[in-house]
Amino acid sequence: MKLYTEQAAQWLRAHEEETKDLLRQLCRIPAPSHKEEKRAAFCRDWLKKNGAKTVWIDEALNVVCPYGDSEQGPWRIFMAHTDTVFPDTDPMPMREENGILYAPGSGDDTANVAVLLMLAKYCLEEKPALSAPILFVCNSCEEGLGNLKGSRAICKAYGHETKEMVSLDGTLGWAVNHAVGSRRYRVQVQTEGGHSFGSFGNRNAIQVLSQMIVNLYQMKVPDKAKTTYNVGTIQGGTSVNTIAQEAAMLFEYRSEDRECLDVMEQQFRTIVEETRPLCQSLSVELLGERPCDGDVDWKKHAELEQRCRQAYKAVTGQELTLSPGSTDCNTFLNAGVPCFCTGCVSGEGAHTREEWVELDSLGTGLQLGARLLLTED
Repeated sequence: MKLYTEQAAQWLRAHEEETKDLLRQLCRIPAPSHKEEKRAAFCRDWLKKNGAKTVWIDEALNVVCPYGDSEQGPWRIFMAHTDTVFPDTDPMPMREENGILYAPGSGDDTANVAVLLMLAKYCLEEKPALSAPILFVCNSCEEGLGNLKGSRAICKAYGHETKEMVSLDGTLGWAVNHAVGSRRYRVQVQTEGGHSFGSFGNRNAIQVLSQMIVNLYQMKVPDKAKTTYNVGTIQGGTSVNTIAQEAAMLFEYRSEDRECLDVMEQQFRTIVEETRPLCQSLSVELLGERPCDGDVDWKKHAELEQRCRQAYKAVTGQELTLSPGSTDCNTFLNAGVPCFCTGCVSGEGAHTREEWVELDSLGTGLQLGARLLLTED
């Protein structure tokens, strides 16, 4: 059923400038993972101001706004994450030049949050007669060590009664249709250390950790599916004239396939045990785990994917580029819910402080989001 009409298109065109201003307001509110309180409160209050009678912030800092009658059937969930990859708790710099908005986190995922909020406002004002209820969610903790906390909470609460989930994330033309799973660890090594001259010969935690990293980078990845690994940070030591007593690193591996993740786990654990005799102590802490695809109804998943592809082509005249990825869809796909993730803004520099978005592209993003929302199976 298709409820996307010229009236809807006109309403969205009339609200493009409001969406741009909404993006500017959101970009001024810092929202590192696990600390999205201020941005969540803004989104909740904005929805209330624009007609939401029922909207709340849950324990995971998700902003949840239902539309329609929950008795009509399973939910269709539309999400965009409020957190950014940056740790800043003070407002970050923002500037505009020639229709470009420069701000860290502007595209990932703040612009998509603005589009999601505007789609909710359209429903609250125009009241389209959708056959299934909608759950609009501005969710928390998608980035990094947020470990999909927000998405997990929504999936736990609603996954068993959800027919499909659409995540607005990334940029126009980019889409994710399968989950890339991952496991993330903090590894800490301790040795006796000492003075660099007086205790020369004592074991150095940095050297031990470095040798472990060399061994990790000699692992052979499975060829069943794309599989990767990475040491993202290292830290340790006291001074230039101190034999380091402690050193730590963050390590992850990813794959589209669960069996490949298990192969990497086995190799990782083997290297851990080979390293233990080289130091006083070695600890391994699991910081995050993102699941791969689960037992999904692939026929319904393909139907959702086709609707999304058709929506993008109708708006832009171009084809979507599909790839597996690590997004809020992971939790729902693992739970067997058909999912699709695509972006509603043009820009570059995601996860850098030079990130920017093209403000006029929000108009295209609104039309795409509305087609996704107002076209049902």
